[in-house]
Amino acid sequence: MKQQIKKLERQARNLETTSQDRRSLFDQAQDYGENFLSSLPEQKAYVESQNKGKGVYELPFQDSPKKFEELLNVLQSEVDTPGLNPASGKHAGYIPGGGLYPSAIADYLAAVTNRYTGVFFSSPGAVRIENMCIRWMNNLVGYPDGATGNLTSGGSIANLIALVVARDDSGLEAKDFDHAVIYTTQQVHHCVIKAIKFAGLHEDTVRTIPMDDRFRMKTEALEDQIQSDKDQGLIPLTIFASAGTTDLGAVDPLDEIGDIANHHNLWFHVDAAYGGFFLLTGHGKKVMKGIQKSDSATIDPHKGLFLPYGSGALLVKDGQKLYDSQHMSANYLQDTYKATEEASPADLSPELSKHFRGLRMWLPLQLFGIKPFRAALDEKLMLTRYFHNEIQQIDGIEVGPKPELSIAFFRYVPESGDANEFNKKLVDAIHRDGRVFLSSTHLDGTIYLRLAVLHFRTHLDEIELILSVLREMINKLKIEASHT
Repeated sequence: MKQQIKKLERQARNLETTSQDRRSLFDQAQDYGENFLSSLPEQKAYVESQNKGKGVYELPFQDSPKKFEELLNVLQSEVDTPGLNPASGKHAGYIPGGGLYPSAIADYLAAVTNRYTGVFFSSPGAVRIENMCIRWMNNLVGYPDGATGNLTSGGSIANLIALVVARDDSGLEAKDFDHAVIYTTQQVHHCVIKAIKFAGLHEDTVRTIPMDDRFRMKTEALEDQIQSDKDQGLIPLTIFASAGTTDLGAVDPLDEIGDIANHHNLWFHVDAAYGGFFLLTGHGKKVMKGIQKSDSATIDPHKGLFLPYGSGALLVKDGQKLYDSQHMSANYLQDTYKATEEASPADLSPELSKHFRGLRMWLPLQLFGIKPFRAALDEKLMLTRYFHNEIQQIDGIEVGPKPELSIAFFRYVPESGDANEFNKKLVDAIHRDGRVFLSSTHLDGTIYLRLAVLHFRTHLDEIELILSVLREMINKLKIEASHT
């Protein structure tokens, strides 16, 4: 048996690289990254591809190894070329993700050292870093010292956990689910509707509260609906408000909603995944006045702090309620329970195994300081207002309300023909061209184009290019229409 073990050991030791191997791999990877970043200004924001990355299937998993150079070539041609380029400052569709370079270094260090951040006992320093990040975000929102939270993969999981905490805190039993009511608007992110399903609350009634002409929840309608539901014997459960809707960037009147929630004893959650970090700016603080009245909030560092995808956060004002909802013990973890100086992330979320996410946030905040983040966010607000003003100089353009944050929407209304068809063709033309990327949406059957400015590489030059491309594509489509 020992001989068999030794034979297997010799094969298994191939998984441990030598210092020379590691240096070679790192140098090649670093060169790849440098080439990618240095060529970003020339890269398209979107590349239409017939192949759509199918070339990755030409390298099936086999017993025999492959050369790293060959794998990097496949990454370049099949992964990092086709489709959307989220690293580009010319990406202004959906909500752009970030990709700060120090966060990549942090992920490298976190993966190499492989610290386990599920429980404080296992890696106290790493957990302190994550909790430090959470406390900083809680202070930003205006929550008290007893607040806590969890670093998640994104807003979807954060919103789901928040809904489960609200459900558990209410004392609602399964037999009452069909009498419970959740309040939101048509502009709420669709992950909230998924969260309702995943939390076992699909039998709840979801009230879609009317919005004003800026797509914000009407508080009088909310108050009337809650009272009406109570009069009918229903159980108002929670209010989901938005601090920057993904679609249009609208911010609900959080201050008034907070008072209504307090009056009726409802859990008040704010989805600030997109807009939350604008609280670093004077404008954001003004627009999101009252967010501190919420019981919980979602905020995404991979949006407003420009971190790589997979960086979300849930914040909960009363940390004990989050713990009571998510904590569960296990016999094999009994040795860890003696370390209680800091809250363990595994006690505050569904995750037990987890990546050391906090390092990718902690490192750039320490290296750069907060000042450049605040400046970048103020810049994005101003760039969006500039675009909103400039796009109206194009004859035929119809715009939505003045941007609340960094999203503007608009459409072109041709002199003749169907406007929706024209704008479909316009966004398709922009995607085929690929120099910039915008996305589209529809409101009550009307199609609009969206500009979402939240990439740290998006500056005035990129906005000017977007405006130029829009003028060019509109004129091209007008000429084509005149020849049909």
